[in-house]
Amino acid sequence: MSLDKDVQSREIYTKAVCGKGRKFSQITNTVTPPHNPTSILGAWIINNQYEAVKAGDHVEVVGTYDINIWYSYDRNTQTDVAKETISYVESVGLSYLDKKHRPSTAEVSAICTQEPNCVEASISSRGDSVVIRVEREFKVEMIAETKVNVLVSLYGSDDLDDKQVDFDSADDGDFEDLDPDLLDDDLN
Repeated sequence: MSLDKDVQSREIYTKAVCGKGRKFSQITNTVTPPHNPTSILGAWIINNQYEAVKAGDHVEVVGTYDINIWYSYDRNTQTDVAKETISYVESVGLSYLDKKHRPSTAEVSAICTQEPNCVEASISSRGDSVVIRVEREFKVEMIAETKVNVLVSLYGSDDLDDKQVDFDSADDGDFEDLDPDLLDDDLN
């Protein structure tokens, strides 16, 4: 039996992850409370809401969050909470991109792997506002239709010789080179 004549290749369109990316960023936001702050008593970021939008060969994460700043004023004799909603657009490049995907079928999604978090809050040099340093991280995926090549036997699997694979003899070192970032922890 000639292997070349008995096995052929087929092209199949299927939905698959055709792009992935991740981005960590630090940004600075400025909030101006109604009173000039004397000291910062606390700063929190809440209500992070976002969506992913395809934009060329990258994904834009468009969202908002609220910054709450508890501060004292009038020489530490009064306190108040200043609240401000911040809008943002985070451009996340796709470090992996299947160039053969069908662009018209692309769908993108984003997961916030590190919620926006205040890592530092300080009073500005002018003394009338609060400068907040924020860290955040997003992971994005693009799912689209893509072409996959598969080998097809004209006789089916029943006519091929049975192949025995011994999985017990696998070297433990075979998996050392695997990149854990590529493993999907969302398996159900």
